[in-house]
Amino acid sequence: VQIIKAVLLVLSVSLLTIFLIGKFGFDFSAMLDRATQKSPLGEAVLSPGVKYGASGLTKLDFLSLALALVLGTASLPHVLMRFYTVPNAKEARKSVVWATWMMAIFYSCTLVIGFGAMALVGTDKITGAPGGENSAAPLLAFQVGGTVLLGIVCAVAFATILAVVAGLTLTASASFAHDVYANVIKHGEADPRDEVRVARITAVCVGVLAIVGGIAANGQNVAFLVALAFALAASANLPTLLYSMFWKRFNTRGTLWSIYGGLTSCVLLIVFSPAISGAKSSVFPDADFAFFPLSNPGIVSIPLSFLAGFLGTILSKEPADPAKQSEMEVRGLTGIGSGLR
Repeated sequence: VQIIKAVLLVLSVSLLTIFLIGKFGFDFSAMLDRATQKSPLGEAVLSPGVKYGASGLTKLDFLSLALALVLGTASLPHVLMRFYTVPNAKEARKSVVWATWMMAIFYSCTLVIGFGAMALVGTDKITGAPGGENSAAPLLAFQVGGTVLLGIVCAVAFATILAVVAGLTLTASASFAHDVYANVIKHGEADPRDEVRVARITAVCVGVLAIVGGIAANGQNVAFLVALAFALAASANLPTLLYSMFWKRFNTRGTLWSIYGGLTSCVLLIVFSPAISGAKSSVFPDADFAFFPLSNPGIVSIPLSFLAGFLGTILSKEPADPAKQSEMEVRGLTGIGSGLR
């Protein structure tokens, strides 16, 4: 499903981008001119700082968002698990190169699609449609290619949702069954059949929580919600990954403090931020219990996670194993000893 989704996604956005630019005689400037005419902001829509440049606080929020998006990409659990699907380090590096190029193509196309939707569909029609900003791509597909292209885009969107949800569910259930149940609760002596049963129960629980969360976030901008997920990933996973590779003294307590400290701080800051309450675009716009001013907590929670990992390590009495760390460093940076061919 993941492979099919990736191929369909890149092909569909590339096809939509080509059709879109073709509507303007393959003149990107002409499309931007039409977009400025359709936008209520006029030519200001092409200037930086329209959304995040009003004050020092919004600029800081933009910096926090950028930090979360850049660092979170390297920390998403279902992305990291893809390294377990390749036979050796050489293939893992190849998969990273392929993924980088595919993401670069996809994000470049979304830039064109965004301005194209503004130019051909119009801001008022997009915001007035069911789903608001989330309906921009389907509306543009219908405008450019009629019902055929609309059907393709909707099918690809459904396949993408299915693949991502399946990947996250498998990651969560496998991690809980193997790491928490088998190694923590059963101390490494769990019955394999019990692990499978726990994994299935976990998958159901994760699915229920996802449904409840989706209902609560109904109507929210999907891109904004994705940015919060990236902040969570960067806060919980990135410091542990970097410390494990580049700090020989890093140990178990530092790992636990880094993961739980970053995750807890990020979740709490999100709950008490304008993303949840206190603003018109909040999940609960009629309530106001926000005291954290930024919509994305990455600029605070990520450094806190690094600090927690550092403190946990230096306060621990667990001795370092420099020989093991040196072995991991060589294997991680060169691939020697990890089946590299």
